[in-house]
Amino acid sequence: MSLADELLADLEEAGEEEDGDGEPGENQADGGLEDIPEEMEVDYSGTESVTSIAKLRHSKPFAEIIDKIDHYVGNQRKNSEVSGPVEADPEYRLIVAANNLTVEIDNELNIIHKFVRDKYSKRFPELESLVPNALDYIRTVKELGNNLEKCKNNETLQQILTNATIMVVSVTASTTQGTMLGDDELQRLEEACDMALELNQSKHRIYEYVESRMSFIAPNLSIIVGASTAAKIMGVAGGLTNLSKMPACNLMLLGAQRRTLSGFSSTSLLPHTGYIYHCDVVQSLPSDLRRKAARLVAAKCTLAARVDSFHESADGKVGYDLKEEIERKFDKWQEPPPVKQIEDDAYQEDLGFSLGQLGKSGSGRVRQAQVNDSTKARISKSLQRTLQKQSMTYGGKSTVRDRSSGTSSSVAFTPLQGLEIVNPQAAEKKVAEANQKYFSNIAEFLKVKCAVSGVMNS
Repeated sequence: MSLADELLADLEEAGEEEDGDGEPGENQADGGLEDIPEEMEVDYSGTESVTSIAKLRHSKPFAEIIDKIDHYVGNQRKNSEVSGPVEADPEYRLIVAANNLTVEIDNELNIIHKFVRDKYSKRFPELESLVPNALDYIRTVKELGNNLEKCKNNETLQQILTNATIMVVSVTASTTQGTMLGDDELQRLEEACDMALELNQSKHRIYEYVESRMSFIAPNLSIIVGASTAAKIMGVAGGLTNLSKMPACNLMLLGAQRRTLSGFSSTSLLPHTGYIYHCDVVQSLPSDLRRKAARLVAAKCTLAARVDSFHESADGKVGYDLKEEIERKFDKWQEPPPVKQIEDDAYQEDLGFSLGQLGKSGSGRVRQAQVNDSTKARISKSLQRTLQKQSMTYGGKSTVRDRSSGTSSSVAFTPLQGLEIVNPQAAEKKVAEANQKYFSNIAEFLKVKCAVSGVMNS
């Protein structure tokens, strides 16, 4: 039996065992890990009303949190009223619940954006690609409606989109293949847009309240990174106590983007960067120092959170001290390097004057040996004459004698003849022939004058 036949036989036996033990397999599946369904795009084009899919706006917990926020905003409390662990304080619980509510509001806004997009794609399908931001898309849909001619000279639309985007939208609207919406569909769209704008307004209201009370809950942490970033960090960590128990390396990663959006480039996403990296303290530095600064700020935020969790330094003195230490290190990093001390006068060297060997130990010579600038090697006198002879040109530069440039020519310009083609090796050949004639080792005197008779003998 071959290996393939054995494998098929084993598979058949395994299939028979599974068919015979069907019920235990089902129980095992129930007790084991469940398959996680993949996140699929939901089509809301068949949904009649937005209230059937977005129920947060009219829910009871949403209304209770908003009412409590209104109550605490009208009655400001003092730090001395807090006693015991901060997690037992009712206002602290409200802040944590408000932070969790903002996350639910963001999810609700995404659902409403998908609903509006699916409904309005019948009228203007190209608008989704032109306006990628969810809130801007919802505001644009509410402003345009069925009349796409409103894109031109619309002051309200200019406050939502840039002039370049408005121009592209207006040009695309004139050539779109969409059809008109009915009155019922348009009314549902306006209802969904109004709900999204109300939820966004409630989210900003919650942010303002949490930021205003962060000086009451965590004064030292708010001084270092600001009230907004401190509220986000505390909300993601699950409270001030959990934040104080967290190491600095994990605190720096709070709020990091774990996945990229489909269809967009991932090069702009910075890995291992969270809320602290994007706070104003870190972003004020050059880009090459931001990661190092984020690690430093995360370490100081951990110390400040531990101080705040025990209600120490309510006036924020520890926070100010930590922030001053951070700023001192930032200034130290950005200091220019020290200037190197030069023994000789650099300006005289540039002008061609130098002190030679004077004042230098180990040599009694006054003149300094000439050094080649390119190779930094000493040059003897004979080599200097050879180099000088090689650099001489007769009749102009050419590619034969001077190989430094391939665009040189053997054409010379003279004041008498004008344009003249010169052989650069002709002059050297003439000199070599003269030297061979008079100064050769085998040459002899042609005429010798006799000292006695004065008669010339050849």
